[in-house]
Amino acid sequence: MWAGPVSVRGVATTKSGTRSARAGFRCTECGWTASKWVGRCGECQSWGSVVEDAGPGGGAPRTVAAPPSRGPALPIDQISVESAQARATGVDELDRVLGGGLVPGAVVLLAGEPGVGKSTLLLDVAARAARGGRRVLYVTGEESVAQVRLRAGRIRALAPTLLLADETDLGAVLGHIEQSQPDLFVLDSVQTVASAQVEGTAGGVAQVREVSSAVIQAAKSRGMPAVIVGHVTKDGSVAGPRTLEHLVDVVCQFEGDRHSRLRLLRATKNRYGPTDEVGCFDLSEQGIVGLPDPSGLFVSQALHSVPGTCLTVTLEGRRPLAVEVQALVAPSAAPNPRRTTSGVDSARLAMVLAVLQRRLGARLADQDVYLSTVGGARVVEPAGDLALALAAVGSREDVALPRGLVALGEVGLAGEIRAVPGIGRRLAEAARLGFRRAIVPASSIDDVVPPDGMHVLGAADLAEAVRLVAPPVEAASAS
Repeated sequence: MWAGPVSVRGVATTKSGTRSARAGFRCTECGWTASKWVGRCGECQSWGSVVEDAGPGGGAPRTVAAPPSRGPALPIDQISVESAQARATGVDELDRVLGGGLVPGAVVLLAGEPGVGKSTLLLDVAARAARGGRRVLYVTGEESVAQVRLRAGRIRALAPTLLLADETDLGAVLGHIEQSQPDLFVLDSVQTVASAQVEGTAGGVAQVREVSSAVIQAAKSRGMPAVIVGHVTKDGSVAGPRTLEHLVDVVCQFEGDRHSRLRLLRATKNRYGPTDEVGCFDLSEQGIVGLPDPSGLFVSQALHSVPGTCLTVTLEGRRPLAVEVQALVAPSAAPNPRRTTSGVDSARLAMVLAVLQRRLGARLADQDVYLSTVGGARVVEPAGDLALALAAVGSREDVALPRGLVALGEVGLAGEIRAVPGIGRRLAEAARLGFRRAIVPASSIDDVVPPDGMHVLGAADLAEAVRLVAPPVEAASAS
């Protein structure tokens, strides 16, 4: 009789009845399992994340109970919260995003595209903390200390307690922390530092995991806030293993067009504050400064009667931003007219133009349409649909919309105007900038309390919205 092993539900069983555990493999990123080792996870497509795992039933647990290293468990109402109080960084826009400042022992991951201003912002934060009496250690793996010193002199970020070091070895970085005992630590960036005890090159999955774990352990054990700079991939997500975002306390995304001075800082994860706040910054040769009132950058000509312009108000987190939309509709001799956008989703514009042509009879099939926003702002939410439509209609007919008009609403495929959230905050921001007339969805008109001096009109569909602005247009045309 054959005496080979018999497989029972993934466990090898011999003739005598004893079981020998067969090790499997598990992805450390998403938990996907496989019967043999592969270089790339079949679920999350991460490279180098599949490791050997005995799995359940693969032997007795190797970890046993030990005395608590931080003392016994306490009733929740007897735990002090003093150590978890945030301390302001001195940069108001950054404090807004972080929820008040940096918490002792917190680890912040700041990610963004190359050249967006991450290092400039953190150098300014480090200098402010140093001038406030704290000892700051700034370790750079991308530049030399002389290059960082030149930038610090240009943006006036010099302080005697701001320490600089250029290191790419993790052991040396931890040695600097032991030697200087900083109150704030900045690492620029995590993808440039590697450990000699771990295989792989700097920036690899294993190295990024080791470096981030070591920095997090050092920050937690000392009560030292740490800020780690991270790179992003082509699609804008944080480069490296997904566990990096799980381990840190705060994940911030620094965004901005390279050809624009405006920079936006968002928190996609925050254990100590909100994730719906947005910080606005102005990046120039003299450094980076916060913009407490950025709406003025986007409405330079909105108060003037210019054909093809319309103002809308978008919500970036909880902050309303007034944005001017400009449209240019011109006859085209090409068989396929152009649709060019800047700051607006091209698919959204195509949908709005199709609704205008089908529901209002606007002739746009033989017209080139160029649509842009002022100041490098982006209109990505549906609340700007009505402004896009009115700007395109105004440019097509070569007539200007009424002066001081703001349009809010999402356009549906049937031509209806749907309600959008935050109508009150949007109208208050428009009124503060001097706009005195607004068109909003008719379904929201009963819930709106108009700001002082603002006349709010409701429109159920695009045709009604055009009629509401038609009297001044006709008068202008007749004259």
